[in-house]
Amino acid sequence: MKGKKFMTSDPIADFLIQIKNGYMAKKSQVTIPHSKMKESLAKILNKNGWLGKVTVAKSKENFSQIIIDLLYDRKLPKVTEIVIVSKPGRRVYVKADGLPRVLGGLGMAVISTSSGLMTDKEARKKGLGGEVICKIW
Repeated sequence: MKGKKFMTSDPIADFLIQIKNGYMAKKSQVTIPHSKMKESLAKILNKNGWLGKVTVAKSKENFSQIIIDLLYDRKLPKVTEIVIVSKPGRRVYVKADGLPRVLGGLGMAVISTSSGLMTDKEARKKGLGGEVICKIW
């Protein structure tokens, strides 16, 4: 197998990149294949004001999709940057006292904890650590 490269897939990174690309292309919404993790992540970003309405819909082929409205403030995207922290080849875990602060609290990090996905602020309040999925500002 020398010289062959294997593709690894990272659906969460693809999800975040599609949102970022949608903002860069000034689209009003993006449609992404559904998974529970992506839906949970989209709802957290929606609840914290980074994304608009999040809808789960079935397509003709009976596959579920997530339709996400993108938010703009005076024609400027709400999201300036999305940084994917954990990747398939390098998972990043932090303890409760090591949770990242993004831009001094102006941005947020999404943490996968034993109690599910939550923001860095929620994890700090509950005293939970976990895998850092992404940072957004």
